[in-house]
Amino acid sequence: MALLEVNHLDVRFALRQGDVRALRDVNFTLERGERLGIVGESGAGKSVAAFTLLNLIAKPGYIAGGEIIFDGKPLNSLSERALRKVRGNRISMIFQDPMMTLNPVLSIGEQMVECLKAHRRISTKAARAIALDKLRQVQIPSPEARLDQYPHELSGGMRQRIIIAIALLLDPDIIIADEPTTALDVTIQAEIMALLLELCEKHNVGLILITHDLGVVSQVTQRMLVMYAGRVIEQGPTREIINDPQHPYTQGLINALPQMATPGERLNQIRGSMPSLSNLPSGCAFHPRCDFINRADGTPRPACTQQVPEFVTSGNCQVACHMVAELLEKEREEQEAGDANRLKETNP
Repeated sequence: MALLEVNHLDVRFALRQGDVRALRDVNFTLERGERLGIVGESGAGKSVAAFTLLNLIAKPGYIAGGEIIFDGKPLNSLSERALRKVRGNRISMIFQDPMMTLNPVLSIGEQMVECLKAHRRISTKAARAIALDKLRQVQIPSPEARLDQYPHELSGGMRQRIIIAIALLLDPDIIIADEPTTALDVTIQAEIMALLLELCEKHNVGLILITHDLGVVSQVTQRMLVMYAGRVIEQGPTREIINDPQHPYTQGLINALPQMATPGERLNQIRGSMPSLSNLPSGCAFHPRCDFINRADGTPRPACTQQVPEFVTSGNCQVACHMVAELLEKEREEQEAGDANRLKETNP
């Protein structure tokens, strides 16, 4: 059994004009020590998925269906008191902005000690010793002095290291990192991600990395999910998806990377923008932006505009795309025809 299982997760926001589905039939698993990336444009549902795992979505958001199973227990049916024992203790979260996460009126040491005391019966002296050890693990210089400093006295990179140290305080099984390097410059981003990867490998911690940066995902994660308009549209081994993306949206994301453009030419981009969740297109939500909606003969593929695509298996990946399903079916028919011809030649 996987450490974390998400089955048919459906999250909605109750608005005056009706419910808006932020997540639709989301399914994935995470093994102990595995690193999973979730990518997509802003509005794809990445952060909602992360917050939902710990039931941190604010009203009017609510879980309308599906289940989240952690270590054999259904998280979304736990009481608030029972869930508090899981949050921060067995599943930790690193948020986008460390200045919004850290309390500006408490020292770093006070915040770390408070976190430990909330989950363990421990003395202040022992808690400070653990906090100091975690600061050393995340390579904070002069960790003894940092314990008595306040967040505004530290640089952005330092604050993010502090957040990672707090996430590791209680030796969690899973860390959820929501855009952990958004506000940092490129060199600090690389340092933070290398540190996070090293710590996860050292402590056998599962990592769920939410980001729009495919470069980071390709270097850090083992598997990845690609999300679009609240739904997973492709998932599988990271290296396989990066090297041979199947879904047109995934292809568009990879082609939009700066290194994929011809020097001196405009950067590639996916035409159009993410649709509003309150007014999704019929059929495949990506079809208005898709360059492959037409068949080889130039006629539109009706299924793309009329039917929500089901997942098909391509290699080791799962892809929700009518075009891919059509190509796989054609390959299967050609394979069967070839096998039949070879059989006739062998047995005339």
